[in-house]
Amino acid sequence: MSLFARKIGIDLGTVNTLVFVSGRGIVLNEPSVVAVSLPENKILAVGDEAKEMIGKTPDTIVTYRPMKDGVIADYKATEAMLRYFIGKALGRLNMFKPEVMVSVPADVTSTEKRAVVEAAIKAGARSAYVVKEPILAAIGAGVPIQEARGHMIVDIGGGTTDVAVISLGGIVHCTSARVAGNKLDQAVINHVKKTFNLAIGDRTAEEIKIAVGSAVAGDEELTCALRGRDFLTGLPKSAEISTNEVVKAIDSELRDMIKAIKQVLQETPPELASDIIEFGILMTGGGSLLRNISELVFRSTGINATVANDALLCVAKGTGRALEHLDAYKRSIVAKK
Repeated sequence: MSLFARKIGIDLGTVNTLVFVSGRGIVLNEPSVVAVSLPENKILAVGDEAKEMIGKTPDTIVTYRPMKDGVIADYKATEAMLRYFIGKALGRLNMFKPEVMVSVPADVTSTEKRAVVEAAIKAGARSAYVVKEPILAAIGAGVPIQEARGHMIVDIGGGTTDVAVISLGGIVHCTSARVAGNKLDQAVINHVKKTFNLAIGDRTAEEIKIAVGSAVAGDEELTCALRGRDFLTGLPKSAEISTNEVVKAIDSELRDMIKAIKQVLQETPPELASDIIEFGILMTGGGSLLRNISELVFRSTGINATVANDALLCVAKGTGRALEHLDAYKRSIVAKK
């Protein structure tokens, strides 16, 4: 068992981090949040425990996400977060230093890659590799990426939407748009503020998006009650929001995502473009679970889009598979230490 547990894959996301342990599958899915005590500059909590504190802390404690738009914004906190997640995933086997593979956005710079590798090594990894998210998402979704055939992957996470065309095990063309789940939530917050004069938090916005959100307007209207603070009176107030209102609220963010997809399609070589027309676009990541998003992609590009099974888990599963077959995926694996 100890041999198995020495390989760990980490889908290091802006919003959530998933950990895959060889032989055991995905063992952990927690928010990428840390809580810090300001007087001692000490990390008090990570993950679920830290998320519970958001919006409820005294002045001496701050909670924040050390990852921004898929890359490290706060190095020390990210290292502490990785150490916590690796320790929790390994449990009793923590005396063995694991081999760790971490996902990074498609357009990550070499400096940002190095920062991730170093943070993983300092957090207790024996060696660390980084692989771009679209490749891992494709591997995790069971796409045969080694073939001489074009596959288009759109991975919508919390901080970034990664769009890539993959052939022969490598990325032919890709882009990473800094618009994803978080920006959609923010758009809902702004809409509720403008329309209902209500202040709501990130968590409520996300709940609204999941409950009634859709990428395209339809006849089937869902409604959802929302509670927040009235801007005028300062008192708690409730209202009701419908699907088509959410569609209107997130329209410009979705347009940016579509722009990224079109940009990659425009720069894809004709041979690969014909493969994509034939086989369609594969969508992964939590953001692809938004109702009718594949319909929006089809209407905008004329190409069929499908949402992968277990879309949320594709990248984490991909880290696991890539670790098992390091040699096969050598070309896609970027850094090692």
